Amino acid sequence: MSDLSQKIAALSPERLKLLAQRLSKKQGDIVSQTQIKCQSRETNSFPLSFAQQRLWFLNQLQPGHSAYNIFQSMRLTGWLNVAALEKSFNEVIRRHEILRTTFTTVDGQAIQVIAPSLTFRLPVIDLQELPIDLREAEVLRLAHEEAQHSFNLAKGPLLRVTLLRQTETDHALLLTMHHIISDGWSIGVLIGEIAVLYEALSSGKPSLRHATLTALPELSIQYADFAVWQRQWLQGEQLETQLAYWKQQLGGKLPVLELPTDRPRPAIQTFSGARESLTLPKTLSEKLKALNQRQGITLFMILLAAFGTLLFWYTGQEDIVVGTDIANRNQAETKELIGFFANQLVLRTDLSGNPTFLKLLERVREMTLEAYAHQDLPFDKLVDALNPKRELNRSPLFQVKLVLENTQTPSLKLPDLTISPLKVENKTVQFDLLLELNETEQGLFGIWEYNTDLFDTATIVQMSRNFEALLGKIATHPEAKLSELKTILSEADKQQNLAQEQTYESTIQKKLRNVKRRANSRL
Repeated sequence: MSDLSQKIAALSPERLKLLAQRLSKKQGDIVSQTQIKCQSRETNSFPLSFAQQRLWFLNQLQPGHSAYNIFQSMRLTGWLNVAALEKSFNEVIRRHEILRTTFTTVDGQAIQVIAPSLTFRLPVIDLQELPIDLREAEVLRLAHEEAQHSFNLAKGPLLRVTLLRQTETDHALLLTMHHIISDGWSIGVLIGEIAVLYEALSSGKPSLRHATLTALPELSIQYADFAVWQRQWLQGEQLETQLAYWKQQLGGKLPVLELPTDRPRPAIQTFSGARESLTLPKTLSEKLKALNQRQGITLFMILLAAFGTLLFWYTGQEDIVVGTDIANRNQAETKELIGFFANQLVLRTDLSGNPTFLKLLERVREMTLEAYAHQDLPFDKLVDALNPKRELNRSPLFQVKLVLENTQTPSLKLPDLTISPLKVENKTVQFDLLLELNETEQGLFGIWEYNTDLFDTATIVQMSRNFEALLGKIATHPEAKLSELKTILSEADKQQNLAQEQTYESTIQKKLRNVKRRANSRL
């Protein structure tokens, strides 16, 4: 047992519960004592952050791919001031240098180059000439087309915004950024600033400068400052401490998750995907939360243990590796920035020995807490250090991912305007399988993202049912062993097969009745 594990084991139940509650919040809430300094702007060229460096490398391998597009679409209902919206985007672009940044190489080294200014023009596509019943379909078609449109990292800009007008009071806003300049947290920052600026600019203030000065304070640093700081900070003893843990945790022959697929794996990794939703009943969500409170752990730990159990059922492998995301905004200065800060953690779960689920939770708790304590090592650094066998048809280190979002994005309301999500199916995925869960007031809501070159929809639907059934059993019988929990899978499959057989028999009977009816009519 590591030093950290011993310290955790020595905590009282009350202190352990407090630690779990703190960890259940975004890990970015922990503030580092190391201050990020603003760099001189005598040059507009800066090194890439470690996360950017990896995406730059992937883009060189497969240029022009949309797999790393971050797409957001919103419906704007009410009276929209298009001029104020355009000015708002221009001000956000002025505030955040990363939105004026492109990427190139100098002497073989990738760098980011910041343009001193960038004038943004908001394109408006008017759909009012189309028949009313065709406009919504055209919005979805254009949105899907926009989400799939790739970026040129060297030319930019790496932010695209398009406004679709269905009526004078009904618009759709399509927003796309490349992941190299943004992440999920950044979307919230951008939309929040646009809302504040739009309200200020729509209120009749005499000038843009006056409105923006009173709306948002200036930023203390920029993303390029973070990139420089990260490279200076993560070296020497700090780097070696992080590397030592991950080499011990993931060193040797790391298992490759062999999920049964509906088709053979292509020779080169593909990114074609689809999504299926998962909604857990509120009563089940409450039971899971009660379990995590009793055990002094986080909800994510329960979901990770359950997800690992599900993968164990499907693969028969007792050594399960999955990935997850962390915000990685440990410094106070980074919280208000747009940029690519998010990091990926590799979580390795030991399911050997047919433990009870409660025993498995103890293993997952220890492993997860240690991973959080060593979360500062960028994923690309980890890949370089472990140097796994590179396979063109798999992502390195893990192929399956679990993410829990515990913050809600409220619907924004502005004077004479309401902003709400516009659901557009994104048919691009980065992994074989990803389960993203969100905590809402109605319970846990999830999305399964899966590679359609590997899996059929029916396979994912059945997997989702199995997962829900497993969580239901865990919530009521967490003391059950994994072998006992596995009966849920066989029972769920039996029910699925029975339902398919009944549907098939019903279809055959219906066809026979139709044949008899036609025969009788001829007589």
